[in-house]
Amino acid sequence: MDRKLLDLLVSPDTRQPLSLLDGKGLEALNRAIAAGTVNRADGNPLAQPLREALVTRDRKQVFRVDDGIPVLHPDRTDRRLPDRMSALPTPDPAVVAADVARALAEDLGSGDVTAALLPDQPDSGYLLCKQDAVIAGRPWFDATHRALDADVQIEWRVAEGDHVSAGTVLALLHGRSRSLVSAERTSLNFLQTLSGTATTTARYVAAVEGTDTRILDTRKTLPGLRLAQKYAVRCGGGDNHRFGLYDTVMLKENHIRAAGSLAAAVSAARRQWPQLPLVVEVEDLEQLRQALQAGCERILLDDFTPELRREAVRITGGRIPLEVSGSVGLGGLRSIAEDGVDCISIGGLTKHVQAIDLSLKLGPPPG
Repeated sequence: MDRKLLDLLVSPDTRQPLSLLDGKGLEALNRAIAAGTVNRADGNPLAQPLREALVTRDRKQVFRVDDGIPVLHPDRTDRRLPDRMSALPTPDPAVVAADVARALAEDLGSGDVTAALLPDQPDSGYLLCKQDAVIAGRPWFDATHRALDADVQIEWRVAEGDHVSAGTVLALLHGRSRSLVSAERTSLNFLQTLSGTATTTARYVAAVEGTDTRILDTRKTLPGLRLAQKYAVRCGGGDNHRFGLYDTVMLKENHIRAAGSLAAAVSAARRQWPQLPLVVEVEDLEQLRQALQAGCERILLDDFTPELRREAVRITGGRIPLEVSGSVGLGGLRSIAEDGVDCISIGGLTKHVQAIDLSLKLGPPPG
């Protein structure tokens, strides 16, 4: 297949880069296929050997290559969720720049009339965190200041995802008086909101520590800040659910009703979007059994009672990852995780944001 194309390919659900599997690696895979130990995404054994294949870095997903064209519908070697997301993603600079431009436009308008009263001279300042927090949002903070002063210097003393205590000086800034005060509010708005998201996420992640359950976000984000808040969730130790309506097929009650049945909805999804991961929401154990039979990448248990949830875990037996959603509070999180579900999606990570108390002061830092 085209090597230039290969450099652009990632797994559609784990986002891991793909590499070509050939030689002894392909031979070993085909032996495993012959032994019946490699399953398709729908749970059925993969029967035919592969002439070409792509594989993820963790070797848990295999993708066929038919006549030089990658078929991005995974054949999995197991049914577990991919490993926890570890390294922080690098936010798309174009998205960050667009977020910043939009925010500055609504704040500056035709210009900062108060800053215009100040002498435009070199100045410095410091960024202070006034409460315990997990820090997230440096790219947006930096981009805001650089949009007004390309020569500003920002010396960070903490990294993204760091847990800091009240009174911590996060960064030193060296620029010009006018641009520092003009960028102050917008840069703090980004940092306090995203650090608030990361801090809340870290509390939920801590509540399930020691279990195999992962904390996921949802699409319940602040308008215009989808990528930013999902990045902040990662800074807080959580994982991302789908980014939008375009990257995962998620069949919910209304979709299933409109399609006529769960099986019909799954069949339509596989036929129309075979390259995308499929999540099916179920409301009872009968729908759970239907979803297991139809096959999907994850099953979402919507508002199951504790008894039904534990029975769902027993019935599923690890064949397909289970997600819990609905009214999930911090207090009941641990018991849900200990029931053996794979992930819990929490809308409140991004919806109920309590901003972190930060301030930007001109002059040298205290002490």
